[in-house]
Amino acid sequence: MDSVVSDASAVSDPPATAGIPVQPQAGPPAPEAEDGARDWQLDHTRAPIATKVVVAGGFGVGKTTFVRAVSEITPLQTEALMTQASEETDDLTSTPDKLTTTVAMDFGRITLDDDLVLYVFGTPGQQRFWFMWDDLVRGAIGAVVLADTRRLTDCFPALDYFESCGLPYIVAVNHFEGTELFEAEDVREALTVPPHVPVVIMDARKRYSVVESLLAMVSHALEVTPE
Repeated sequence: MDSVVSDASAVSDPPATAGIPVQPQAGPPAPEAEDGARDWQLDHTRAPIATKVVVAGGFGVGKTTFVRAVSEITPLQTEALMTQASEETDDLTSTPDKLTTTVAMDFGRITLDDDLVLYVFGTPGQQRFWFMWDDLVRGAIGAVVLADTRRLTDCFPALDYFESCGLPYIVAVNHFEGTELFEAEDVREALTVPPHVPVVIMDARKRYSVVESLLAMVSHALEVTPE
């Protein structure tokens, strides 16, 4: 039995050479921090909190611009050239320079705070694509309804949709150059938006303005559905 133990010890312990003590074996080197990486991104035991939000509104109101301005990745866009076939259905009076339109969805991602990641989905605005909304909205924590003061009636379908399905939403008035700037409360009254729903004035081309709108939406969603 003693010989077996002795043999096992000889196998498990590295042999020592004459007069040189055995050095403990070092473990694998610690991974080096990546440039620009945050602590939570290097901690593989933590998973980021991923949430889904939806951006909706009428045709040409700025949904694609909204997603493009805020996304930290190359946004997924399904823009198609507009043709004469849509002349009778798509009103370009307020946006005469618009040459493309979203035919499926827009998609982008933004990291708001440490491990809070928002996946932003932009819905198509034309009525012929509304059948996709149920799939795009599934799993979302809230929505941003973009409005253009030149044609406020275009956002009524989105407002009615989110009211009917019970999804928290805010109204973000996209201020276009050359148009009159209205106060948020004036827009609230025109749209008959309930008092508890935030109404913000923003510019979909500017990242900081879009981020503020998303923060307002997340804050409102947490207040309405804190669980």
